[in-house]
Amino acid sequence: MDKQTDSEILQLFRDENSRNYGFNLLVKKYQQPLYFHIRRLVIDHDDTDDLVQNTFIKIFQNLEGFREDSKLYTWIYRIATNEALAFLKSKRSKFFLPIVDVESKLSNSLIDDNYYSGDEIQMKLEKAILTLPEKQRLVFNMKYYNEMKYEDMADVLGTSVGALKASFHIAVKKIEEIIKQN
Repeated sequence: MDKQTDSEILQLFRDENSRNYGFNLLVKKYQQPLYFHIRRLVIDHDDTDDLVQNTFIKIFQNLEGFREDSKLYTWIYRIATNEALAFLKSKRSKFFLPIVDVESKLSNSLIDDNYYSGDEIQMKLEKAILTLPEKQRLVFNMKYYNEMKYEDMADVLGTSVGALKASFHIAVKKIEEIIKQN
């Protein structure tokens, strides 16, 4: 089997004889997309690596109990998103920083990042995204970069499709304004 479906991976994981193989397939399938999903939120490469690892630990610990009430990938993205948001929250509280200062620090990290390979236009977009409130930034990233459907985002974030569409629309307008000003 070359490209297993989530159902096939789950089936392999739930069989004691193929559990490790199933989990390795899951990691192989989701490691890169989760890395970039988390990276767009926390910016720093090392923090992202740690959070991806934490995400997969939580997935491994809880996958057996996954009840399939939602799609596997939305469940995985929910865990990754929660890990990233909890990290940002702890970073803010650890340094007693308001959200604006954290976003400014993230923006500076992006400029100094050796792993960042975007051009000047991409850098402007990334900086503009970092000025958005956390929820708008998350919704914009999921829609723009991950091309996630609103229904799937609603499962990941536990909110309505209408609220997500509004957040995305507002985020796009803010980004357009910021890019026009610079």
